[in-house]
Amino acid sequence: MPPENTLRYRKTRFVCISDTHNQTPRLPSGDVLIHAGDLTNQGSISELSKTVKWLERADFEAKIVIAGNHDVTLDKQFYEEYGSYFHNQSVQSPDECLDLLTASPSITYLNHSSAAIELTKSPNLKVSFNVFGSPYSPRCGMWAFGYDETSHSSSDSRDANRSSEKTAADLWSAIPLDSDIVVTHTPPYHHCDEFFSKRRAMGCEDLRRALWRVRPRLAVCGHVHEGRGVERVRWDLLGKTKAPYAELEVARWEDPSAAQGSKKLSLVNLTARSSWEGALDNDGSHSTQQGITALGGRMGRKETCVVNCSIAATSWPHAGGKRFNKPIVVDLELPIIAD
Repeated sequence: MPPENTLRYRKTRFVCISDTHNQTPRLPSGDVLIHAGDLTNQGSISELSKTVKWLERADFEAKIVIAGNHDVTLDKQFYEEYGSYFHNQSVQSPDECLDLLTASPSITYLNHSSAAIELTKSPNLKVSFNVFGSPYSPRCGMWAFGYDETSHSSSDSRDANRSSEKTAADLWSAIPLDSDIVVTHTPPYHHCDEFFSKRRAMGCEDLRRALWRVRPRLAVCGHVHEGRGVERVRWDLLGKTKAPYAELEVARWEDPSAAQGSKKLSLVNLTARSSWEGALDNDGSHSTQQGITALGGRMGRKETCVVNCSIAATSWPHAGGKRFNKPIVVDLELPIIAD
């Protein structure tokens, strides 16, 4: 009897950043760069040109980029209505701004869309993954890519009852079930989303429910600067808690470079050699099932690692001055493609 066919895995390094707001920090080396939005402060073509040139110079095999609420020119419909509030002296061209990203040969720009990425530089160690990226975040002030949240509780104090053409649940139902990586500007609710000065969680509950349904390996986000950090979420797939969209356990990461002046990487090790809960318990299994729970054939997707990788560490008015975080580096094992 021939030996059982077993998958081989390759450690793949993801360098995750978000909310750079015109900053161009030094980036550690890796295989894949992910930018989870807020490239700029107000989306002008000069701001975007500077950021795109910086991203293009970065040496990564793949670069995945989404916009955020501050990148106002990249939301054409929003900018046509409100652009003069941001650039009344020199109105920008949304098409020219968008072309900077979509025409770049080295950037995969995602606008509530998906891509299949192959890493082929090492011929015998090729890997691939499916990524979904979206710039949207719950509406908060007059900023781009905003949507109204669904009220899931009568006691929910957030402004969640305004009508909208498309519900938040509809918006996030677009995430394909076969997504390995999900990149969103907003965090999911109660995961790396605490805005300390307002003492509230700023993430989206409908996104959290969508992540329960999809259960990607990584969910990369930003938006809430003070929420920067990493959590491993173990999903309740068997109804042990007798509650829908439930979680069994959440493990919070401790940044190895947290000490002031540390030269260590802000490293998250999700490989078999990890001393933090071991390898990520997610085999990326696929299924053609399209139901609400979509569990059949996908029970191997037990964990998701949520990464808020905001480079900005403070929010306006930046009491005490602006502060910045390091990029978050994630080591993840992906199956090698059989030739």
